[in-house]
Amino acid sequence: MKKFLLITLSSLFILTGCGTDMGNTPTKKVEAFLNNYQTLNDDVLEDLDTTLTNDTTLNEEERQKYHDFMEKHYQDLKYEIKDEKIDGDTATVEAEVTVKSYAHAIDEAENYKSENEDKFQSEDGNYDASLFNSYRLEELEKVTDTETYTITFNLTKEQDEWKLEDLSDEDLNKINGLYAD
Repeated sequence: MKKFLLITLSSLFILTGCGTDMGNTPTKKVEAFLNNYQTLNDDVLEDLDTTLTNDTTLNEEERQKYHDFMEKHYQDLKYEIKDEKIDGDTATVEAEVTVKSYAHAIDEAENYKSENEDKFQSEDGNYDASLFNSYRLEELEKVTDTETYTITFNLTKEQDEWKLEDLSDEDLNKINGLYAD
């Protein structure tokens, strides 16, 4: 029994990296960040809800449809870590992120709206945002093309903990499939 306990404790010691936090590396922090999207972490969902709530063109039903749409998008996100460079208390991690590419579909929907304004009018002849929102979502749901983007994540070490710096709007658009060259 003593031998079994000794072997078990030794294995745990080795597996946990001799007492160090193996999850506290720049690469692990970036993996955790991207995994949060794939697993629909509470913070990711809260940010999504905030974004959709702030979109005053959407009604509650449309918000829910877009929410469900983006959840699927995040779950389908794929990534591969390509490089990690550490220089003292700063680091960069380069990752390739593959997502569905919606920018072209959004542009086409906007062009279609401007060329066919009558299709998005209510019975009283006024513009009906709901009609357009439904059309745009239908077009987005048809997208099958993916795009792979390279994102460089910057990290700093504060009190022995690697912290991911905020991403640029451009990089967030890449993750959300909204980036256009």
